[in-house]
Amino acid sequence: MFQRSVFAILLAGSALCAADRFDYKVRNDFFAGFSGDKEAFARAMKTAEEVIAANPGEAAEALAWHGSGLLVMAGQKFQEGDAQTGSQFWAKGNAEMEQAGKLAPDTVGVLVPRAAVWFAASRNLPKERATPMITKAIADYEHVYELQKSGFDTLPVHNRSELLFGLADGYARIGNGDKASAYFKQLQALGAKSGHMAQADAYLAGNKYQVTGTGCAGCHTGK
Repeated sequence: MFQRSVFAILLAGSALCAADRFDYKVRNDFFAGFSGDKEAFARAMKTAEEVIAANPGEAAEALAWHGSGLLVMAGQKFQEGDAQTGSQFWAKGNAEMEQAGKLAPDTVGVLVPRAAVWFAASRNLPKERATPMITKAIADYEHVYELQKSGFDTLPVHNRSELLFGLADGYARIGNGDKASAYFKQLQALGAKSGHMAQADAYLAGNKYQVTGTGCAGCHTGK
């Protein structure tokens, strides 16, 4: 289901964000909400809305997370058969995430959550609609990679592997084999500790690979 997919991929993406950003104020509530805790989800959305209302010109991270919440709400409405409301949430959520990127184009705490949600949402769309969304998500992850490139090798393996897998999988899904291979080779070089060794081996051998949920290896469940 889309809601669970967004939950899993945001767990993966949150590994790429530093502890002093907005996501640490709301992510536990958002994650609980994406798992079905309605009260936690409402609390997270309210927190984001308050931050946005207080200073809309500097609330990029709150907009990115609130937009992700709206996309989850859109998915719920589509599943319930309420296409009109679902479309409204979908449009508003994407608009908020686009606005977040305009406000803070170089902020990892904006780029990661919105790209992660676009990667997840695109799995539920036909190819002609999914490809532009995947392309936007790839661009965000590429920018994160460039921002972190100077110290990339010093980041925890999980952080590196989730970013690399997002890029590898994204390029594979839009048919860019050269780029996909390059990132899968980087994943392969990390070895089994990356959590994506089987997928990298399969792709580079010319075989299909499996993605469970959204692909996060060893997500942060607190266990």
